[in-house]
Amino acid sequence: VGKAKAVIHLFMSGAPSQLDLFDNKPALTKYEGKPLPKEIVGEQRFAFIRPDSGAMGPRFKFVKHGRSGTELAEVLPHLGKVVDELCFIKSVHTDQFNHAPAQIFFNTGFSQPGRPSLGSWVLYGLGAETANLPAFVVMSTGSGISGGSANWSSGFLPSTYTGVRFRNTGDPILNVTSPKGISPEMQRDSLELINTLNQRQLDNIGDPEIATRMASYEMAFRLQASAPDLIDLRQESQKTLDLYGVEPEKPSFARACLLARRMVERGVRFVNIYNEGWDAHSDVVGNHKKNCLATDRASAALVSDLKQRGLLDSTLVIWGGEFGRTPMVEANPVLGRTLGRDHHPTAYTMWFAGGGMKKGFTYGATDELGYHITEKPVHIHDLQATILHCLGLEHERLTYRYAGRDFRLTDVHGKVVQEVLA
Repeated sequence: VGKAKAVIHLFMSGAPSQLDLFDNKPALTKYEGKPLPKEIVGEQRFAFIRPDSGAMGPRFKFVKHGRSGTELAEVLPHLGKVVDELCFIKSVHTDQFNHAPAQIFFNTGFSQPGRPSLGSWVLYGLGAETANLPAFVVMSTGSGISGGSANWSSGFLPSTYTGVRFRNTGDPILNVTSPKGISPEMQRDSLELINTLNQRQLDNIGDPEIATRMASYEMAFRLQASAPDLIDLRQESQKTLDLYGVEPEKPSFARACLLARRMVERGVRFVNIYNEGWDAHSDVVGNHKKNCLATDRASAALVSDLKQRGLLDSTLVIWGGEFGRTPMVEANPVLGRTLGRDHHPTAYTMWFAGGGMKKGFTYGATDELGYHITEKPVHIHDLQATILHCLGLEHERLTYRYAGRDFRLTDVHGKVVQEVLA
């Protein structure tokens, strides 16, 4: 039986460099500026570089942390403090090497829009625990998501399972506040009239989308009370705000992480936080310093805060991007790019916390240049199967019949990675 009741997915959109943050490869420095051996690169295609581009060694110093002795880049000091709560998988690989298809593939098990997302499958399988907030919430803390709303769509599942996008400032959902002069009683009367008409139409034609619309109206009405309470961070102690690095009214990744914890406390089932901007085709050092400054403290705070509140065992925290970055440098004078890295679907690192995953544990490994997986490969479908397993769902039995066949998140693939489970 799965331990997790909720998921907080910290999606590092744009793809962080595993070689500069988690997977230390000193041997790469020996090849600095020289092409990697042909037998390693083979015939692999890349988005922006030639296969014979020179190697680039790790850009940051690595430091060992915790009883587990896990090595992390010096730009992740806060994560180092909770490293013994984390499970690292260093052998993740995907089928996609461009951002939008890879993001959609991670979230839906398919590279094109139209399939239900992970959050939608979880909601379909487990149902909602709260009637006052959406059970599947999406937040964004950057400049746009390549895969767009296909990442949290319910696809061919009923649209009541779609993720609800929350805004960074003001009302979390547009128009949640009533206009001046509209009393709760007037609004309730209007809602009851609309529901009566909708119910009549539903009885006549049986379209499930009418039921979804009715549920949406009701949820919107309840949100008028629950949403302001959710985002009122004055209820939090200064110690907690400092732990995350939150300025209450300022939109940030830290604020989104604190809101995610508050949502899980209130019964929200699945929270996606997209932090865009990791796509370091140039200046991987500047890019990753900036992004780590924005995310490291809050990511670690989320883990420690959930633990001290007794919520970590029942909440699965996921951290990672859609693919990794190349051991080779990207430098293109025409595009003004220097000292960056290209897309690398062949091997990358993600970490997990809580929800039934092992603590202080590292699984899988890559070769001395960080190019190929050498131990225990984990495909995206395997990750999806494992995440569902943590929630008590069997990926091969969680199906939905559409267009004449049974679909599932993992398509016809995937196996649970038993070795990472506590």
